[in-house]
Amino acid sequence: MASPTVALLGTGLMGAKMCRRLASSGFTVQAWNRTVEKLEPLAEAGAKPCPTAAAAMDGASVVILMLADAPAIRSVILEDPSAKALLKGKTVLQMGTIGPKESAALAAEVSAASGCYVEAPVLGSQPEAEKGTLLIMVGAAADPKDDPTGPVWPLLLALGQELNIHYIGPVGTAAAVKLALNQLIASLTIGFSTSLGLVQRSGAPVDKFMSILRASALYAPTYDKKLQKMLDRDYGAANFPTKHLLKDVRLFEAEAEAAGMDTAVPSALGSVVSAAVARGLHDCDYSAVFEAVYGPGEGAGQAQAEAEGAEGSGAQ
Repeated sequence: MASPTVALLGTGLMGAKMCRRLASSGFTVQAWNRTVEKLEPLAEAGAKPCPTAAAAMDGASVVILMLADAPAIRSVILEDPSAKALLKGKTVLQMGTIGPKESAALAAEVSAASGCYVEAPVLGSQPEAEKGTLLIMVGAAADPKDDPTGPVWPLLLALGQELNIHYIGPVGTAAAVKLALNQLIASLTIGFSTSLGLVQRSGAPVDKFMSILRASALYAPTYDKKLQKMLDRDYGAANFPTKHLLKDVRLFEAEAEAAGMDTAVPSALGSVVSAAVARGLHDCDYSAVFEAVYGPGEGAGQAQAEAEGAEGSGAQ
């Protein structure tokens, strides 16, 4: 069976890698991005650059969304009459991080336009997208695995692996799980930053602290992944930039508040990430939250230089 033609809207940090992965897996990919220059390397990888979202959607059976947020999605596929008219008979595969209520509202609008909506947010960064090993959470009326010859399942297999594709439930449930996981990214990174900062300020040896931490039930692998960046205060190019973490923490806070939960913790997390963004570290790796908790001191100039060097490197 021939692979379907796919429209991929949004070729930022993750979208570009996913586009390359799909093209190399035999799919015909019609790509669109607001920043046209980001499409040029994808043409060399086998994708077809398109001047508008509607042009990318024309002839495609699946429209993959890797746009910044729900307002951007609505602007691109629902508020543009030419794009909205092309939703009829198509499957919209929403793979970015948005709120559960936002996803449910988009699903209703896509359905009203005679399209089918599936949410499939991913956990992982650019290396996983490139290798096709993303963790994928699916929210839909039915598990796409039950329709292996349908348009969605082959795409998910190309971007993840069968063991990494998890059907969660109806639309909204996968979006909630994704936000819950991203809240943990913020919690773990800020918690580790705070502990590491106190160890450094006290003069205790960091290697002793890490040895004890690694041998305990408190350890998480992300600590070692971010340790050197924090010690060097050199956050480099971002697989997942600080500004996107801030968006996700704020989304989690809003959903938690709507669910009647106490939001003191996500509010505090958001304040820390916001402080890092305010220091000009928005396009740096999210380990830059260390700057917000550690405070001024030796190395702060290097962090600022990295922030300035990273300007303009984010998605779209």
